[in-house]
Amino acid sequence: MGPSDPVAFKVLPANVPRMTDVLAENLSGKSVMGSDGTELGMLYNITMNLKTGSLNDLLVSPNEEFSAADSAFEQDEEGRLHVPVSRVQAVKDYIVIDR
Repeated sequence: MGPSDPVAFKVLPANVPRMTDVLAENLSGKSVMGSDGTELGMLYNITMNLKTGSLNDLLVSPNEEFSAADSAFEQDEEGRLHVPVSRVQAVKDYIVIDR
């Protein structure tokens, strides 16, 4: 795999019993929505364990209308939400997470 080849992540949504391939370039700029229809914000980055290759958290820049302080997700110094990858339910037009 060369430096210009797309990176594929394995994402296991909570409601799907099999692994799904998602190209990292397809996640860039996606909106993140809760399963209740609340728009949380935009995907900023993804953290991962470099030793195992497993994904840890989605870093989400919250919308101004979304009260990040009232969410159950941890926040970093810049106010970005740390959403565990295990909460991802679907990746389509939006990244849908379990709220």
